[in-house]
Amino acid sequence: MHNNYYFLVPLSHELDSLLRGTVISECFSQNKDELIVRFETLSEPFFIKASLEPAFSCLSFPSNFHRARKNSVDLFPILIGQRVLDVHPFENERSIALVLSNDLTLLFKMHANRSNVLLFEHDTVTALFRNNMSADEGLHLSTLSRTIDWSGEAFVQHQGNLRALYFTFGKVTWEYLSQRGFDTQSLDGRWQLIKIVREQLMFHHSYFIVEADGMVYFSLLPVPGALRKFSNPLEAINEFFHTYTHRAAFVRERQAAIASLREKLKGSENYYQKTFEKLAEVERDTNYKTWADLIMAYMHTLQPGQETVTFPDFYNDQNTITIKLKKDLSPQKNAEAFYRKAKNQHIEIQRLQQSLETKEKEMARLKQEIATLEASTDLKTVRAEVGRNPVFAVKEKQPVPLPYHEFIYHGFKIWVGKNAQSNDTLTLRYGYKEDLWLHAKDVPGSHVLIKHQANKPFPKDVIERAAELAAYNSKRKTETLCPVVVTPRKYVRKRKGDPAGAVVVEREEVILVVPRLEGEH
Repeated sequence: MHNNYYFLVPLSHELDSLLRGTVISECFSQNKDELIVRFETLSEPFFIKASLEPAFSCLSFPSNFHRARKNSVDLFPILIGQRVLDVHPFENERSIALVLSNDLTLLFKMHANRSNVLLFEHDTVTALFRNNMSADEGLHLSTLSRTIDWSGEAFVQHQGNLRALYFTFGKVTWEYLSQRGFDTQSLDGRWQLIKIVREQLMFHHSYFIVEADGMVYFSLLPVPGALRKFSNPLEAINEFFHTYTHRAAFVRERQAAIASLREKLKGSENYYQKTFEKLAEVERDTNYKTWADLIMAYMHTLQPGQETVTFPDFYNDQNTITIKLKKDLSPQKNAEAFYRKAKNQHIEIQRLQQSLETKEKEMARLKQEIATLEASTDLKTVRAEVGRNPVFAVKEKQPVPLPYHEFIYHGFKIWVGKNAQSNDTLTLRYGYKEDLWLHAKDVPGSHVLIKHQANKPFPKDVIERAAELAAYNSKRKTETLCPVVVTPRKYVRKRKGDPAGAVVVEREEVILVVPRLEGEH
């Protein structure tokens, strides 16, 4: 009900007493759905903050507001210097108008997810805060007020659609009526309740911040679950805005944390189930030890080179069992191989059992952490739990690898591209026009840059060393001598559509060097 007509009426009256005669000195936004208007009074500045998020629109009136130095934009510049002449609501409408000098009006339209701030000159919209709401451009101040027929006759005629008839009541009011047995009352009883509630809304100006089902809402009626009661509309809406946004942040962050933990728990449960099934499968498969025992027991009956043998299985009621052997191994070696596999199987069983034990502890911990968050009642507790839990630790971004290998020769940096894609990055992003660019002539290879140093020419031996690296990192690395192109970076360009690493060299010199990786440093 914080945007309800019956609240905007006393709020407008309060604002009129505070703002009439003041001058607007700032109008700006530093968040996508937030507009700040500053008024200069005889004492302290006065602020209106219009928060117009689709999920929650609300006016509030902070005692001070520090404008950000960055990411802040001035809006409605024509308002600066305009004097407030009047503040008023519209009949049965969820809007407040600030009537200003020079026939300007700033309208705060508080229509839930269609809320907006509109600037009028005379009766015509000239600017919108939310420009995507183009339908607002057709609004006219003269048509905003609406009428309601409060007669008993209208009440009787609209029994099947009272919510449309009394559209200013809103959800909270109808729930209030329902809690008082409105639906089971006689016709006259319902009419009496309507008149009582209307009188309370219009004349008994008390404001309640209410919590129910984990959410906070604003009420003009004394409903169960009230956290605080106010008589001043500005104090009430400021406290409601603070309480609601704090509670919304609490609910949002708690739900996000619980969802993250549940996702982690689900992954752990899936891992546990697969590991459990794997363990059961391995534990059922005890053939390796059985086969080894049988081979050892009937060793005297075996002949070298046999591929299969059939023995009575003394582990299974003397049923026979057939065992495949490796014919190139002796019976003794076959038995040893099966014993080795049985040992590895035992090690795997121990590993799987340990994994299950570790995962059980992890699942128990996650369930406890979820329970702790579900039982939390304030944002501080949620953030403390998230802060101490490594599950929520923000992974540091891995540094982006450089596209080159660096060599230092006689105080000069020589950069050698790592691959074709890195060659483009090295030359086009890391290279400056004063750098020297080198490449093995007429074959694929690394781009090489000698980094320029102010007021220092490139020494001949440094150029030769860079050329050796260019030759070595090319298809000519095995040749005795390799021609290498040398040119300032400013003469190297890339054409649109060329493959990775391919460039055009406009001027070049060619030197011959021996391809070498190692050199004097």
